[in-house]
Amino acid sequence: MEFSDNILLLGISWYVVFLFSLTAHEAAHAWAALRLGDPTAYHGGQVTLNPLPHMQRAFFGTVLMPIVSFVWSGGGWMMGWASAPYDPQWAYRYPKRAAWMALAGPLANLAIALGAAVAMRVCLAAGLLQLPTEDLSFVALMAPTEATWTTGLAVTLSIAFSLNILLFLFNLLPVPPLDGSAVLQLFLPEAMGRRYQEFMSQPMLSLIGLLAAWRVFGAVFGPIYWFLVVHGLFLGIL
Repeated sequence: MEFSDNILLLGISWYVVFLFSLTAHEAAHAWAALRLGDPTAYHGGQVTLNPLPHMQRAFFGTVLMPIVSFVWSGGGWMMGWASAPYDPQWAYRYPKRAAWMALAGPLANLAIALGAAVAMRVCLAAGLLQLPTEDLSFVALMAPTEATWTTGLAVTLSIAFSLNILLFLFNLLPVPPLDGSAVLQLFLPEAMGRRYQEFMSQPMLSLIGLLAAWRVFGAVFGPIYWFLVVHGLFLGIL
């Protein structure tokens, strides 16, 4: 039986990668905030790659929603969320530092994607994985060799690359409440950055931003993702 047809094994691979990716994203936020002067997340236990503190803070987003979405999609994808606390007064005082804190999460996902890309190329060179003989997909960027255990390796690395490219690009969309909405603060004077924060923190803008991201991201993600797969992963740019 193909690994992708075994819903239990596929679900385990999805969840392990998903939880690690989400944990790394939030731990990066928390670590950056600590380094830049806000220990709020550190005191909350979020400066760690141990997923348990993140799961305790957002049980629905890290446990229930991923499982429900995976079953609902027929094993096609997982979605969920987590969060790291921060001091809004600190962010208001230091808008540039707050922007770097926001960017740390997506950059962690980019690092995981790059690591998965390197691992796939190493496994390809070592003969542990091979190029797919069928069409590429989100979970099948590499194909197993004759060794049975490499099936799980191919799927896990494919998900790690694909999911983290998705998380990196999605979170960089410049709309609230996504991390990318803070990028502009890096280029604004501090006083203007504070006014920008006040404007972007309006609840209605966050709702509009999420709706806009949902509508736009599908059109943006596909071309960028496949460009990175073909010209980056397979041609050795990454």
